[in-house]
Amino acid sequence: MRLILVEDNERLAESIGQGLVDEGFVIDRCGTLATARQALAAAHYDLILLDLGLPDGDGMELIRSLRRRGVATPVLVITARDGLGDRIRGLDSGADDYLVKPFATAELAARCRALLRRPGGSLGTVLEAGNLSLDVARREVRVDARLVEMPPRETALLEALLRNSGRIVTKSAIDAALYALHSDVSPNAIDAALSRLRRRLAAANAKVQIMTAHGIGYSLMTPVDQAATDHG
Repeated sequence: MRLILVEDNERLAESIGQGLVDEGFVIDRCGTLATARQALAAAHYDLILLDLGLPDGDGMELIRSLRRRGVATPVLVITARDGLGDRIRGLDSGADDYLVKPFATAELAARCRALLRRPGGSLGTVLEAGNLSLDVARREVRVDARLVEMPPRETALLEALLRNSGRIVTKSAIDAALYALHSDVSPNAIDAALSRLRRRLAAANAKVQIMTAHGIGYSLMTPVDQAATDHG
């Protein structure tokens, strides 16, 4: 899941960002409303984490402008403003949740997952293909109900493929799911991650295959998908 964190305190942003990366999220960080607007125009995000007191304005104005344009991306406000009136104004402006600083990263991650599990959100409960399943909230991969240890980046890659099981996922879509904006990614990073994921799934006897559509992307296929393709 790809999140944007809009927070001008560099140390706090780094701490929050690293904590969420450890929880399996991809994070882009912005320190101003201007850079946040640029990022939101350039990429798709599943959730916005927004401080209110920013150097070039109030975060509530960003929420109002997004909602006026019909942008429904969930917004979780993270702020030091702890008054009841502040919370009411934030929620009435279009925020989906409101968390007062200081907070534990574990609680922030749990609130992110809760927002993403809402109807229309990006987190399904469990994604399945063949004998393979991924509990998206817990980040647990299982084959025939047996837990398969998998690092965060491979889990994110598997999620992108499972969400489009039987269909081709383009390299650009995989790149967006796995890496933050402006990340220094080597040309063969996705291919290397796919290779590791293939080996891990094969070792676990997963009844799926990751197929390569040369020059386009990849698809995760089950025997049923492959049979349908062969007879199509």
